[in-house]
Amino acid sequence: MALHFRRGKRRPDLVVSEERGVRHLHVGGEAIQSAMRLDDPFALELDYTRCMMAFLLFHPQPRRALMVGLGGGSLAKFFHRRLNGLRTHVVEYDEWVIATARALFHVPADDARFIVEHGDGVEALAPECCDLLVVDGFEDEATPAAMVSQAFFDAAWCALEEPGVLVVNFMDDDPDFDRNLQRIEHAFGGAVIAFQSLRDPNIVVIGLKGAPIGIKWRELRARAVSLERAYGLPFPRYVERLRTLNRWTADELLISPPAEGS
Repeated sequence: MALHFRRGKRRPDLVVSEERGVRHLHVGGEAIQSAMRLDDPFALELDYTRCMMAFLLFHPQPRRALMVGLGGGSLAKFFHRRLNGLRTHVVEYDEWVIATARALFHVPADDARFIVEHGDGVEALAPECCDLLVVDGFEDEATPAAMVSQAFFDAAWCALEEPGVLVVNFMDDDPDFDRNLQRIEHAFGGAVIAFQSLRDPNIVVIGLKGAPIGIKWRELRARAVSLERAYGLPFPRYVERLRTLNRWTADELLISPPAEGS
């Protein structure tokens, strides 16, 4: 099955397809923006969305989330269903995406803990408006330029309370990845963690505000075991992936860079 919504030259087409019990959302091309298993619509079907939950290793009890980009609502639904102490505010610039997510991807109606707003996510970054900021906005496989500018990441830092965490999804073949990572590091004073998702062609980048200089591996492994038990996601594998793109010693994962002159 495939539903094709043509919207003219100014807006990318939306396509909803189904295969082997999984419903997919495509925006502006063949790339899969969201996926939902029809017999378990609140689960995280795509590997990269599960990997984005690795932020819980560093910020285990978020209170206020701002999500820039809805797609099919996979993470938003998971937050609402599984993170009971969290209030989630989603900003999506495309009204058709919102309508499709609500009609075909089980995104719930607004309530006291969950709201989806039509608007510009760049303009939603008010100072200290959240302690969890999730950025996952694409058209096909391209990230809008306004969402990877230095001004955007600087505003993301200001939007976070302390302690707080920024989670950003990138394609691993993005030619601008290094530049974008450097912009996040500049905004967050170098307190940035990155790792390749387990199976999908994505890199998850986590910026930390108010984080310690480092975290002991034994502490991260203990957190991972507890989180895996709570959420059914392979957090211990995420911990092992942290060794590939980050600074570390035998004893700890290094988060903040050393002070100048040390």
